Amino acid sequence: MVQRTHLTGARVVLPDGVVGNGRVTVEGTRITAAGPAAGPTGGPAAGPAAGPAGGPLAGPTAWPAGGPAARPAAEPAAGPAGDSAPGHADSGGGRALDLAGEQVLDLAGGWIVPGFVDLHVHGGGGASFSAGTPEEALTAIGTHRRHGTTTMLASTVTGDLDDLARQAAALSELVEQGELAGIHFEGPFISPHRCGAHQPSLLRAPDPADVRKLVDAARGTARMMTLAPELPGGLESVRLLADSGVLAAVGHTDSTYEATLEAVEAGATVATHLFNAMPSLLHRAPGPVAALLEDERITVELINDGTHLHPAVLGLAFHRAGADRVAFITDAMGAAGMSDGRYPLGPMEVEVKDGVARISDGPTAGSIAGSTLTLDRAFRRAVTIDGLGVEAAVRALSATPARVLGIADRVGSLEPGKDADLVVLDDDFRLRGVMRRGAWVVRPELS
Repeated sequence: MVQRTHLTGARVVLPDGVVGNGRVTVEGTRITAAGPAAGPTGGPAAGPAAGPAGGPLAGPTAWPAGGPAARPAAEPAAGPAGDSAPGHADSGGGRALDLAGEQVLDLAGGWIVPGFVDLHVHGGGGASFSAGTPEEALTAIGTHRRHGTTTMLASTVTGDLDDLARQAAALSELVEQGELAGIHFEGPFISPHRCGAHQPSLLRAPDPADVRKLVDAARGTARMMTLAPELPGGLESVRLLADSGVLAAVGHTDSTYEATLEAVEAGATVATHLFNAMPSLLHRAPGPVAALLEDERITVELINDGTHLHPAVLGLAFHRAGADRVAFITDAMGAAGMSDGRYPLGPMEVEVKDGVARISDGPTAGSIAGSTLTLDRAFRRAVTIDGLGVEAAVRALSATPARVLGIADRVGSLEPGKDADLVVLDDDFRLRGVMRRGAWVVRPELS
């Protein structure tokens, strides 16, 4: 028999708005119902929780057969390896009740939002995707899952082409197993003038044959590639990626406004960490920032850690593009979820001090090297510091990146039939729980 879990008493963020006293019902790995809390007749609950007669309960709500959607005919598969329950979480009150295959968790005072989707992450938990080993990749994945990222791309760092191909082959196995949503190649086809935390000696122009080599090495799991379109072969490579079903992202670029528009016309659809590693927006030389912000075909990545972007700049970009064109990312390296210290980033070494990662030596010493951000912190900052509405933050952290990846039919929102990927927050937007495909990664602590 499939376990049916009802999460109730919280504010639930649905695609069409926020439900104040809401509920989400999960069976196996799927969401089967999401909406207002309802009693046995399907009507609204009388207060935060309602019993069979509609009166208040001392404990949580339990829905009989007439409440949430019926069970599926077959039992779905168990959650993926690495998910566990219970986990560590902030205590926020609420109650739990088990009734003959029906588990009810009263999450009173909290929020339930869709699991976060990260288009751009290099590592975490002391591990890096660039190591090209399943062990390190799973450590990074597990770290970000515990912070609410239930879907992510694995981002590589500039390296030798053969080594990048080896990394792609190893990571593709984890994509095939469902642990990752795909691979994002960041470099080596980027501008030496805007290389940031990439090894300058390993950069190269985007020859379409080299681009094809990496895409082929990923065995159908390449989802995005960042390149500088102004370099020789840039536009041809953008077209190749678009024709191959791989997102072409403009980033680490010294492009002009006009050249960036050419890249968009050639098929580019993503701006890699807008503002960072590209020319600034100037009144007579608007550069790539203006071109990428103004075109409705472009989704812009923003790193909302308080270091990469001033809040006023983030607000400018967010309000110009709108939540349906903004994807908050971490661009996290191995130090995410860890303490200050020294960490590898591809072939380079990074020093983290006060949570900010910078290249420790060499020609790019002092350059910001990704971030130590996790998406639960990005969400909380968006709502409590940047002044964004909860619904807008949810779109930028879940719905928009899911749409960009072409997987919005499965993740990115709380709707029946989609994967049971969700995040539970307290009333101060701190993480309380994480569920992925129906299994608790971090189980809410209830009183």
